[in-house]
Amino acid sequence: MRSVLEDFYRDGKPPWDSGVTPPELVALVEGPGALTPGQVLELGCGTGTNAVYLARHGWRVAAVDLVDRAVRQAREKAAVAGADVTVLCGDATRLDEVGVPGPYDLFFDLSCYCGIPPHRRDAYAAGLTKRAAPGARLLMFGYGLGAFDDSWSGVTADELGARFTGWQLADVTPGTNPVPTFWFTLQRAAAAA
Repeated sequence: MRSVLEDFYRDGKPPWDSGVTPPELVALVEGPGALTPGQVLELGCGTGTNAVYLARHGWRVAAVDLVDRAVRQAREKAAVAGADVTVLCGDATRLDEVGVPGPYDLFFDLSCYCGIPPHRRDAYAAGLTKRAAPGARLLMFGYGLGAFDDSWSGVTADELGARFTGWQLADVTPGTNPVPTFWFTLQRAAAAA
């Protein structure tokens, strides 16, 4: 999977990197009932568009991507924008190795999780849970099952509910893409059980 991602960045602009912050994230940060800025961890940050956006809106941002070239581009984008963003190269399923201790009030994932092989997804969920502040939120965009020509990519609300112990699935909103996509909002319990 890493080599496929690296190829997209090497060959130019990856198709998922629109350079535009999704309205779902904007609504969470600026809309009615907007979250109070705190610490945020972006998983699969790509070239840093959303990390810079969050920093400009008062969030203390750490961002992680698996691809070196994407990390370099995200760091450059943050520097040009004058945004205080810590961008690290690492695996979202191995956060203990990355240096992002948390706790985080918000996690943002724009199609990172749905591309992780199923046997690594429990490690992703455990890593976020370990770093989640009480009441933390996870806003995740994911492709649904059958969106790609393989047997494993994609994500469902049922899967997230099963994997994210101690979290509540607060919202599922269908995306507007021609293939099945969803915006999932999960919230960590206000106090650890």
